[in-house]
Amino acid sequence: MNRGRRGDEILCEDKDYVTFIDLLKEITEDYNVKVSAYCLMSNHYHLLIQTPDANLSRAMRHLNGVYTQRYNRMHHCDGQLFRGRFKAILVEADSYLLELLRYIHRNPLEAGLVDNLQKYIWSSHKGYLSKARKWGWLHKRFPLSLFSKDHAESIRLYRKFVTQKAPDEINETLDPGKLPPVLGTQKSLDKIKELFFSDKSHEEVPEAKILAPDPTRILDAVVNLYETTIDDLYRSRRGYFNEPRNVAIYLMRRLRNDTLKAAGEVIGITKNSTVSSIIGRVKYEMSRDKGMRLRVEKLMKSLNNSQT
Repeated sequence: MNRGRRGDEILCEDKDYVTFIDLLKEITEDYNVKVSAYCLMSNHYHLLIQTPDANLSRAMRHLNGVYTQRYNRMHHCDGQLFRGRFKAILVEADSYLLELLRYIHRNPLEAGLVDNLQKYIWSSHKGYLSKARKWGWLHKRFPLSLFSKDHAESIRLYRKFVTQKAPDEINETLDPGKLPPVLGTQKSLDKIKELFFSDKSHEEVPEAKILAPDPTRILDAVVNLYETTIDDLYRSRRGYFNEPRNVAIYLMRRLRNDTLKAAGEVIGITKNSTVSSIIGRVKYEMSRDKGMRLRVEKLMKSLNNSQT
């Protein structure tokens, strides 16, 4: 989803809506993006898409960038159209796909633009009810199959489903100001953490932090590897290098991109200078002690099963 800069309109005339939909069809062909639903409003849009080739950023850059160019050309203006980078939520299909589909298609109704979804022509709602070939580009078969394996019955159930308001829980979850990075069960979130968290978390993408290992998980991994206890991690003696404790702090910083304060507080250290010194010492010891370096690498591998 994305919005106009400062809430400005991004779709003013029919030709703008047509241009945007043409670009949606374009990215399905050029980027192998499967568009399952869309709703275009005057100052924002919602898309429900699947990216088998893991090229979301490239496809969205093309969509937003080329649309901005064409919009500026048609309206004899220039400059930025959208308020920034698109916002994306990873959705667990089995539990939330249909709720999200309904949320997207009901947008014009909830906004008071129409009193009947059939009257709104700038969404994919009609495509779900139609058998016309012109909707062949819309990836609707899978969402409809979740209603019924019988096509006619699936359309009937979809029509009934979308006329009903979404539960308050869904509307609250999809509040524009509180959007989660992942919409799914805790089991699904845990799986994503295991498979896709990268130790080089990007500070410009704050949502990535939710995929990082929890502090308790890091502490448990350190305790298990070093065969020590949580209490031992809190012990500090002048002149003594407490490797388990120091490695735990290092991993808080390395894997979670925590601030010095946050990394230290997990172990009960309040001074940023102390945390910074510990992290520097760990890096130094790893450079000269192969055994320690291998232990840290083993911990990182167990906490981050697969890099992307």
